[in-house]
Amino acid sequence: MYRAPLDELRFVLEELLGVGQLAVCPALADYSDEVGTSVLEEAARLAETVLDPLNRPGDREGAHWTPAGVSAPKGFKDAYRQYVRGGWQQLGGDPRFGGQRVPQPLSSAVQELLGAANLAFELCPMLTHGAVHALALSASEEQQRLFLPKLTSGEWTGTMVLTEPQAGSDLALVRARAVPEGGHYRLFGQKIFITWGEHDYTDNIIHMVLARIEGAPEGVKGISLFIVPKVLVNPDGSPGERNEVRCVSIEHKLGIHASPTCVMQFGHDKGAAAYLVGEPNRGLEYMFLMMNTARLAVGVQSYAVGERAFQQAAEYARTRIQGRPPGPADAHRLPIIHHPDVRRMLLTMKACTQASRALALYAGQQLDLAAYHPQAAVRTAAQARGDLLIPIVKGWSTETANEVAAIGVQVHGGMGFIEETGAAQYLRDVRITTIYEGTTGIQANDLIGRKIGRDRGAAMGALIADMRRELQALQPGAAAARDTRDAALHAVGLLESATRSIAGHLPGAPERALAVAVPYLKLCGFAIGGWLLAKSAAIAAAGSGAAGKEFYRSKVQTAHFYARQVLPQAIGLAKVVEEGAAGVLEAEPERV
Repeated sequence: MYRAPLDELRFVLEELLGVGQLAVCPALADYSDEVGTSVLEEAARLAETVLDPLNRPGDREGAHWTPAGVSAPKGFKDAYRQYVRGGWQQLGGDPRFGGQRVPQPLSSAVQELLGAANLAFELCPMLTHGAVHALALSASEEQQRLFLPKLTSGEWTGTMVLTEPQAGSDLALVRARAVPEGGHYRLFGQKIFITWGEHDYTDNIIHMVLARIEGAPEGVKGISLFIVPKVLVNPDGSPGERNEVRCVSIEHKLGIHASPTCVMQFGHDKGAAAYLVGEPNRGLEYMFLMMNTARLAVGVQSYAVGERAFQQAAEYARTRIQGRPPGPADAHRLPIIHHPDVRRMLLTMKACTQASRALALYAGQQLDLAAYHPQAAVRTAAQARGDLLIPIVKGWSTETANEVAAIGVQVHGGMGFIEETGAAQYLRDVRITTIYEGTTGIQANDLIGRKIGRDRGAAMGALIADMRRELQALQPGAAAARDTRDAALHAVGLLESATRSIAGHLPGAPERALAVAVPYLKLCGFAIGGWLLAKSAAIAAAGSGAAGKEFYRSKVQTAHFYARQVLPQAIGLAKVVEEGAAGVLEAEPERV
């Protein structure tokens, strides 16, 4: 049974990040810690009592396809109705269209609760948020008037439609074509891997589709973005006729079985009616405007599943009696949590999840400062830091969560390999997070190519300077907290040296940087996570807040474990970044 980690979320939001200070931003002036607590408590009730009970049954049943359409597993449609009635789709939305503006870290915390309880369910609202974001940034006023109110409320859902059989990460190969017809277009083509592309939740689904207008340039410069409704919308907002959009099949997947992954056919006769967003041939640019929040959301999804895997593994370890832990020969048999290696595994799961959470919510806070802070200099610096952090959140958090879920299976022993225990589902479900919205390799290439390369490491240098300054200023009373601070400072130094190495290679030998891009991204994650957990340990060591003494002791213990058993990985990664490129570049492709 899932238990929402409310104390942990409140600690990160209120004590570590001080999200309440965002109220200095006019758009967030109504926010307070009390508002955040109320929202989290209500989200926890939805997660624990509505979504969690559907998680395993939904995995076993899966989504259903027929020629008439796609239906979700039993109970999911009613759960979605409760989600909409509760106003959850409106959270974080633009008030002009019925949304409730709140800080991004709070929105991400709610996404964690829903994703931990039922990742397959949470994917549909997440994709709708993505469609809303794309329209809010790029669509005309008339398009926003017609589509955003019902998408913001959840009365309609939205999708992001990019991939084709021959065009996965390489969108330059997109072939879907749009033919002008009066004031709109007719769109033809097949798209694959469309999450919640068809379902029985709502009467309409608004697809955001990348396609190429006939005669457009080849490559990414010729891609445009279109609105393609499942059901056409009349000028007064009333529903029109059914559009030429249909799901021809759903994929049989490793995980997230309750979430339909659709093969969509656009235009089988006269073509699907489609409406151009913005200017022709700028579709990829518009799509990437919303990529920061989409990649942030995937990072949140991943550690949400990690939290769920940890909770189940810890509960199993507290009750499973097997073998004798070290101690007197005549001691009673004890649950396996008393075995040192089992404790090591559980603490690894817990520490990595806490580090990922702190990193993602900190990144979300930077996006808020970039969007809403009244001072231009603060907005500029926060945007640079948010841009820098997003590929790390997406890449490191998802890779780490895959390891966390795998450890969860290991804690269960042979029972973890049996579907009935539920541990395997978390491993199956989280596996996709390192792939969609750009693989880990794509995130790493983005980090060093577009982020480090763009400003020659200035944004990373500023972050490193801030981390070092804040760590040096910490005055943790407890010895464990001091030890954690010192380990984090060492990792920051390693990151600084590795960044110089990467930046030095980019101008003349970019292939040397690309060969170690993923190790560099992971080093960033471990080091930044160490900084945030060291700050957490110092706060907890002096803790006098509402969470209670036991909670703060656990925070210090977890951070110290991270410093001693997780953070040393930074040493090996730094060596790989500075010396490992040759092992890749000297290898002959035909001999790999």
